[in-house]
Amino acid sequence: MKVILLERVEGWGGLGDVVNVKDGYARNFLLPRSKALRANAANLKVFEGQRADIEARNAKAKADAGKAGEGLDGTSYVLIRQAGESGQLYGSVSGRDVAEAVGAKVERSMVVLDKPIKTLGMHEVKVRLHPEVTVTVTLNIARSQDEAERQARGENVIASQFEEDRAADEAAQADLLEGGAGKIEGDYVES
Repeated sequence: MKVILLERVEGWGGLGDVVNVKDGYARNFLLPRSKALRANAANLKVFEGQRADIEARNAKAKADAGKAGEGLDGTSYVLIRQAGESGQLYGSVSGRDVAEAVGAKVERSMVVLDKPIKTLGMHEVKVRLHPEVTVTVTLNIARSQDEAERQARGENVIASQFEEDRAADEAAQADLLEGGAGKIEGDYVES
């Protein structure tokens, strides 16, 4: 189906481009969200008549998104989640979780997650405020506020936890050997 794009659509084109897309994509995504019009003679005339208004509206929306993005770009948010010993989350962090952490400025449809977040640590997430304005926020996913502060300083919490456990095991082993484990004391007669 041929459509006229009313805004920039990633992978297809910019404002005013006439592109040929699959029928389902046009009917289910582009047309209901007012991102495109069917490309017929009547719609072409309407679009050309309103082109200046549409471009001005798009420029204003882009400018507003740019202002909001300046305050948002590079910010960091802490999410406290339950996780196992190896740092695997019990569940995953979704776009909805990110939108709630960032606040009212961001809807979950604006959050771009390339893959689900299923581990503790620092994760960078893209937020698309406008088709032409994308910012990056950092999520600090931890089991507690103390752990989040340690991660923010750059410490690998999971590796340090394994190191602490290993050191404790070595100390316990040394205590056992010093305390006489494995030694035979007293009168021992060999036969």
